[in-house]
Amino acid sequence: MDFMTWTNDLSVSVAVLDDDHKKLIGIINQLHYGIMAGHKREILGAVLGHLVDYARFHFAREEEFFLKADYLAAPTHKMEHESFISRISNLQARFKSAPAVMLDLELMSFLRNWLVTHIRGSDKKYGPCLNAHGIF
Repeated sequence: MDFMTWTNDLSVSVAVLDDDHKKLIGIINQLHYGIMAGHKREILGAVLGHLVDYARFHFAREEEFFLKADYLAAPTHKMEHESFISRISNLQARFKSAPAVMLDLELMSFLRNWLVTHIRGSDKKYGPCLNAHGIF
């Protein structure tokens, strides 16, 4: 069973961004599977690194769309992205040395809660603006 599942209520009505969100969920599931299977920290660390890199890529894509659509909430939204990158980078650093079980639970809980809350809250708000500017 997946740790996270994509559902239509997570759609932001922009196909490429929905696809990005699906990919982020897939990477989070991959990390969860690795933790549950007892994979070595080096392997889990590589998956976590891929997640951080893909999140940065996705955030840059969103922010580019915000510029094209003159999205008024872009500065606040960008701060949420920066906060996520800061927090996940901190967890990534701690992941290398902290007790495995405790950090694994904290990391996975943070990832699921942040992503779902962010998509259902902040991301859902930009859909109509981007759509009005021809970004579907």
